[in-house]
Amino acid sequence: MERKYCLYVVFTRTTTTISRLIHYMKQDKYTHASLALDRELNYMYSFGRKYARNPFIARFKHEHLQKGLYKIQKRLPGAVMELEVSKEQYLKAKSIIESFVANRELYKYNYLGLVHCLLKHEVCYEYRFLCSEFVYFVLNQSGILDLNMPRNLVRPQDLYESLQERGGKITFEGDLKNFPLTQMMA
Repeated sequence: MERKYCLYVVFTRTTTTISRLIHYMKQDKYTHASLALDRELNYMYSFGRKYARNPFIARFKHEHLQKGLYKIQKRLPGAVMELEVSKEQYLKAKSIIESFVANRELYKYNYLGLVHCLLKHEVCYEYRFLCSEFVYFVLNQSGILDLNMPRNLVRPQDLYESLQERGGKITFEGDLKNFPLTQMMA
């Protein structure tokens, strides 16, 4: 029996000022995206706040639903989408993420990119990423998703809709504060 390879895209919407602003301006259901290598989301990565209560320092990070910004949320609306991929695509995505991990000090949050994205201005930087820009970069470079648009203009909502159209399977949607318990019972 051939092994099934999957990646997981995690979509969330927190109560931060930036998240609420994006939600209000764009009416997006989710305002943050992360990429996980496993179903349990133990290996989940994105760009976001280094410290939960400080929006001015952000970077590439290993995210946990029970730590940091997620921990201090009373409720965490979100969705987990499973993408079935080939072995080659999975290994390529894993290799790209491992490169980010190994060189994490090079990567910074793309603060200007947030403004450019909202204004629909194409501007990409080699070592600066938004959350959705990172997820799209990995998926695109792995041959999984091509939206034919600059990576800095890709919003979490674009990923959510495009991946669903291409067969992405929602394995959980609701309050992600309940995700671990739900996964253990599944």
